[in-house]
Amino acid sequence: MVKKKYHENGGLRSLPAMLYADAKGRIYDHPYFRMVGFSGSSPSVLKGEDLVPLPAFSKLFFIPECPPIGLDPSTGEFKTVSEVSFDGVVTKCYAVAAFLEPGLVRTHLPAVDYGPKSYTLPMWAYTAVGFKNEGYWAAGFRIEFNSKWDPRNYDDTKLTPAIEEFRRDRPAGPLVEHLINCATRNHCFAAKNLFLKRWEAPLPISQSCNAACLGCLSLQPDISCDASHQRIAFRPSKEEIVALAVEHLNTAPEAIMSFGQGCEGEPLTEYRLIVDSIKEMRRQTDAGTINLNTNGSLPERVRQIAESGLDSIRISLNSAQPELYRAYYRPKGYDFKDVVASITLSREMGLYTMVNYLVFPGITDQEGEIEALKKLIQKTGVNFIHLKNLNIDPQLYLKEMPMPESAGIGMKQMVKILREGFPDVELGYFNQPVRYSVKRDTTN
Repeated sequence: MVKKKYHENGGLRSLPAMLYADAKGRIYDHPYFRMVGFSGSSPSVLKGEDLVPLPAFSKLFFIPECPPIGLDPSTGEFKTVSEVSFDGVVTKCYAVAAFLEPGLVRTHLPAVDYGPKSYTLPMWAYTAVGFKNEGYWAAGFRIEFNSKWDPRNYDDTKLTPAIEEFRRDRPAGPLVEHLINCATRNHCFAAKNLFLKRWEAPLPISQSCNAACLGCLSLQPDISCDASHQRIAFRPSKEEIVALAVEHLNTAPEAIMSFGQGCEGEPLTEYRLIVDSIKEMRRQTDAGTINLNTNGSLPERVRQIAESGLDSIRISLNSAQPELYRAYYRPKGYDFKDVVASITLSREMGLYTMVNYLVFPGITDQEGEIEALKKLIQKTGVNFIHLKNLNIDPQLYLKEMPMPESAGIGMKQMVKILREGFPDVELGYFNQPVRYSVKRDTTN
């Protein structure tokens, strides 16, 4: 039993019901206990403004071995709910979590008793979810709507003939075959865009990385958790890179070609190939946007890539505090100061500069982290901050992070502070062609 008590217990029965799953993964709403969320490892009662109807293309998971934590609406106590009994039949309860569709930021983690867990969860962004009025409710809010990334625009019945046509019209090199796998097996939206001839498409090139991130999507040496993507296993040729990129840049609407994907390592380890490829792309066309997604670890290599004709850059961080950054990225041969130098340099060289900010409730919204982020924005002049839910086992992340100095103030409050303090900095979720800006959701 969780002994902590919530004292302001008026109206608690109106909260969404706690969800639980049985051993087969069938999901039920509890008739008595109410939904709870975690900020870091602390349980909290969710308010109406914390919740959003679960979008249609979100996912639901159950967490084996681990019971949910619910709120007793009569006493205000948080309780671990290990089992339920109906008509004399006892059923073990397992926690349930949601994974939100693109464009939404989670405000709370699922409330879970991880004590019995003997494994590492796959790399998803686990979100608190409950049930009310015949529908699911998740702890989150929309930070950006972008129709180009709406799952409804990714109908696989159109993808298969598009891939067949793509193969007929040009030689199918190894990079194309790799991206076909990404599109059809990993359901990568960017890879699908290449064959659907629109918007942002990927250029994965790197087999190696100079960081050992806890939440790496393409390489997990611990067999207890599979990687989400298969890392590219070869070095693409400049000729195939350029041919794919030039065609897409010239023909696709609002075209972006991006180095640095979930199915590769760190693209800066292949900076010479990027430099040579971009120079040839820009010799053949000035259309579209050429973008680099990177950890920003090597500023001099960023400089050389920028000079070759790069338009935009997105540099990833989980924190603006060096100690939290190191705990997650576990950098090899570079440090946090190099990342900050790359962000600053990118702006000085005129690139549209974005930070891919990997957010986690209870860590990202601590006052110390917010202050550090504000200083980073002031120092670098970054244009755009992506608020991306960090895909990782929550228990693993909290175990590896330095202990927080204070409780989180709330993800929506953090966003409010940033918008008020930096009105010229875009907050969103998706890469943008450099000549376009985000359609903000101003309701939050």
